[in-house]
Amino acid sequence: MDKGSTVDIMPAEHINDLLKTPVLDRDVEVRGWVYRTRSSGKIIFDVIRDATGIIQVTIKKGNLPDTEFEDALRSQIESSVIIKGRMFQDTRAPGGYEIRASSFTLVGTSAPFPITEYQSEELLLDNRHLWIRSREQQAVMKVKASLIKGARDWLDDNGFTEVTPPIFTQNACEGGVTLFKLKYFDREAYLSQSAQMYLEAMIFSLEKVYAMTPSFRAEKSRTTRHLTEFWHLELEEAWVDNKGNMEIQENLVSAMVQKVVRERKDELQLLGRNVDDLKEIVPPFKRVTYAEMIDRLKNKQFEIDFGCDLGAPEERAVTEEEKLPTFVTNFPKECKAFYMKEDPEDPRTVKCADLLAPEGYGEIIGGSERETDMDVLVAKLQRQDIPIEAYQWYLDLRRFGSVPHSGFGLGVERVVRWVCKLEHIRDAVPFPRTVSRAYP
Repeated sequence: MDKGSTVDIMPAEHINDLLKTPVLDRDVEVRGWVYRTRSSGKIIFDVIRDATGIIQVTIKKGNLPDTEFEDALRSQIESSVIIKGRMFQDTRAPGGYEIRASSFTLVGTSAPFPITEYQSEELLLDNRHLWIRSREQQAVMKVKASLIKGARDWLDDNGFTEVTPPIFTQNACEGGVTLFKLKYFDREAYLSQSAQMYLEAMIFSLEKVYAMTPSFRAEKSRTTRHLTEFWHLELEEAWVDNKGNMEIQENLVSAMVQKVVRERKDELQLLGRNVDDLKEIVPPFKRVTYAEMIDRLKNKQFEIDFGCDLGAPEERAVTEEEKLPTFVTNFPKECKAFYMKEDPEDPRTVKCADLLAPEGYGEIIGGSERETDMDVLVAKLQRQDIPIEAYQWYLDLRRFGSVPHSGFGLGVERVVRWVCKLEHIRDAVPFPRTVSRAYP
């Protein structure tokens, strides 16, 4: 579009709507960006994309003003355009239809696009602000949106109240070594690792609560499933034990996945995910104890003993052949946080569960029943040399009318990675933050 010119912003038709319900008896108008282009003299073949799909457009000299044809000739990949024309069936075209243009408006020219086929991962990450235009990234973000909507719908239907906990905190929920420390005026504070403790405070008025917040972990982990900033769906429930907590998790995850199955078949197909596999994600999920998991791993020649934590290789080894998620329960106390309740039936362990995704994708949820005895909590804090002063408010939750309660945290990007069959979790978020990257 020439400098200083304007375009009337009028309603246009979405490409996917036209492909699903072709309009062959009148002119149509689409707007979007040039996805692919090639020319053979007097005919230009463009593929145009918008937020819903792609369609082929044929621009023939003589069928529109010469100035518009020249604009079409000079429009490169990622130029923004508005096209009017008649729709025709063409089995050679993407989607089986094309638009034969009678009008071509070049809205925004594009410089030569820096991303072409077979680019390095580093180049794609450096140009993330442009790479998120790719159809694959578009599909992932749509799947993610449906997963989140599916979660909120299920939680709303089941009596949970969404709340808004803080991001600045003076408490370590998951361990001090993974905290991002910052100066908060004249004192120290941290970026939140988890909203859990604040959600626990909210159950005493609302009983069942949840929050969707960013969480931050200063883990120097260079794996395919770690981000330093990720989106965290966390729940806390009064009057719920660990067994009930697992039932909530499996119903929630199933609702999220089935929402995607209903709404995002095209996107899943583009990403190479078999929709039929996801249709099988319904409760109940398998349950095994940590001790049983250790025995399985030993049978697979892993050198591991009771008391060792499970990492990605161990989780992958026991779930890569599974079709449903698996709960691993009753981890040793030494492996888990101070706020988890000891299991009286096996005092070596706590009443907790990690939910592992099938096909080797690993942990997507960590949850537990919470310790309600203030003296037990104090003793655990002292044993771990954790300063009690910053936790006095948390201990108050036990001083004033404590009740049995449980909760869990779901890593949204980990669920996205599994559902979309992504090799790396960084592709489950628009602008990934990892140990080595905070740009763009």
